[in-house]
Amino acid sequence: MGKAELIITIILFNTFFVMFAVAVAIYIRNYRQRKKEYLNEIEMKNEIHQRELLSTQLEIQQATMQQIGRELHDNIGQKLTLVSLYVQQMLYENKVPEASDRIDQVSQIINQSLQDLRSLSKTLTDDNISQKEIVHLIQEEVDNTNSLKKCLVSFEHNFDQLDLGFVHKNLLLRITQEFIQNSIKHSHCKNIFISLNTSENILWELAIRDDGIGFDTTQKKSNGIGLTNMKNRAEIIGADFLLESEKNVGTQLNITLKKQS
Repeated sequence: MGKAELIITIILFNTFFVMFAVAVAIYIRNYRQRKKEYLNEIEMKNEIHQRELLSTQLEIQQATMQQIGRELHDNIGQKLTLVSLYVQQMLYENKVPEASDRIDQVSQIINQSLQDLRSLSKTLTDDNISQKEIVHLIQEEVDNTNSLKKCLVSFEHNFDQLDLGFVHKNLLLRITQEFIQNSIKHSHCKNIFISLNTSENILWELAIRDDGIGFDTTQKKSNGIGLTNMKNRAEIIGADFLLESEKNVGTQLNITLKKQS
């Protein structure tokens, strides 16, 4: 083999080697890209599956609340109404003046309980949520809580009407109820502050805080079913969820749903 042929052979060998190396590099890059796309697809499917599960849980939960609401109205409500009539009759027929005041007090308690029961029944049914604006729904919850005189709840918002479907209104109302109930039961707070606002890039942002004793969010016992429910509800619609708490300062909840670009 001559010198020229040797040089050509070396050049060809180097060329084939380079081409082979490039082909291997392209194959590895394509393999990694396909693997990344596959993993992303799996992750997306898992996320969709989780949202479907959470959505199903919400539907089951909502159906249960509807049934409870109807049962409260149709069964217990009717019985309380009957008791109220009996007490009114007792008051009318009472021959002992000393007992009149006590019977009247019992009548007032029953009537107030009946009114509270009807209000709760409305809150648990779809019609109440579907027909009213979210600010009215939250304001009703605020008024009901303030009537208990256990703590002072204030509510502010930067809109009167917002085009929200049932799922969003239900989520905002239930989370507000959950936070208020937790604060009253556990935080020993004097005040609860609620704000619901919208802006150019944010469909809505719910912020709730109390001035209670706070808790350690890293402890498992702090992550009760109430907090889990709030997180799950936010995840259903893809909202950002942030809960912060500081001992002897209070607890702050922020849930934000950005507008789709």
